[in-house]
Amino acid sequence: MQNLLPEPAPTLLPVDRVPTDLLDAADSEAAAKAVAAAHPAFSAAWARLAELALAAGEPVTAYAYARTGYHRGLDQLRRNGWRGAGPIPWSHEPNQGFLRALHALGQAAAAIGEQDEADRCAQFLDDSDPAAAKALA
Repeated sequence: MQNLLPEPAPTLLPVDRVPTDLLDAADSEAAAKAVAAAHPAFSAAWARLAELALAAGEPVTAYAYARTGYHRGLDQLRRNGWRGAGPIPWSHEPNQGFLRALHALGQAAAAIGEQDEADRCAQFLDDSDPAAAKALA
């Protein structure tokens, strides 16, 4: 059976008001925390904290950071027209914070044995943009 409904348009988040060089310089947990504290709606800061926690072998902390970045990103996506389906292109840099948080959430979920959540995150990431899954693998 063919789907006769058009595919939803890609969701493109607005350019972040947070200078990305702040996050690029956040190579330590303290620096990333400072960015997240100053800009709590900035998903990329939470994703960075989650990535750092995963690298440090702290999956529970990573899960909490990633879950925060994921939910802040969902809020932004919904405010920008996303209705729970449709592409979220990795090539659009402002989308990358949400997609990185989603990926980190899946990794952290797997690390704490929550495989259903890890699988859901992996599927959501691939559904959002297969390029994101490839870039973050």
